[in-house]
Amino acid sequence: MAEFVAGGARVTTAMAENGETSLLHIRQITADQTAELRHLVLWPKKPLDFVRLDEDKDGYHFGAFVSSQDEPVAVISVFVERIPLPGTNKDGNEAFKQGISARFRKFACHPEFQDRGIGTKLLNYTASYCWSMGAKVLWCDARLSSSQWYEKRGLVAFGSTFYKESVEYTRMKMDLVTPPKQVSSCS
Repeated sequence: MAEFVAGGARVTTAMAENGETSLLHIRQITADQTAELRHLVLWPKKPLDFVRLDEDKDGYHFGAFVSSQDEPVAVISVFVERIPLPGTNKDGNEAFKQGISARFRKFACHPEFQDRGIGTKLLNYTASYCWSMGAKVLWCDARLSSSQWYEKRGLVAFGSTFYKESVEYTRMKMDLVTPPKQVSSCS
């Protein structure tokens, strides 16, 4: 895989399932451009509005595009938000006092494009973006079934597990004290 930055967006060559090389382009998109993929991957049995967030208007949304697709094949949304550490309240959050924390939500990769490193590239891009805006911590509410995927990419679980609907979640975080390292390939 090769990477370069063009016009503020990361462009990566990635191996397609058929062995051909395609371009991966990551860029900022609108919240509306994330909705269909969020719905398809995360909550397909719920109405489309279930995957829309009130705070979407305040977030940064990114999409990963491959050369053969007009729509993003992976999406992620980021919000400047305090990290809920055990034993702290919103006003006493030490991580937030020391710098900005950012939360990513609604991270989804189309099933036909999973296991190709696209989600890893998008997460790395997001971590770098958050680091460049001064974030010291990047965190999320991760489905417990996906927690090992996040651990392989440097996130660690914290706090107790909890449920959203019938899905079990854990909170996970990554410290951003140095520029996030780029993982060249992961599935």
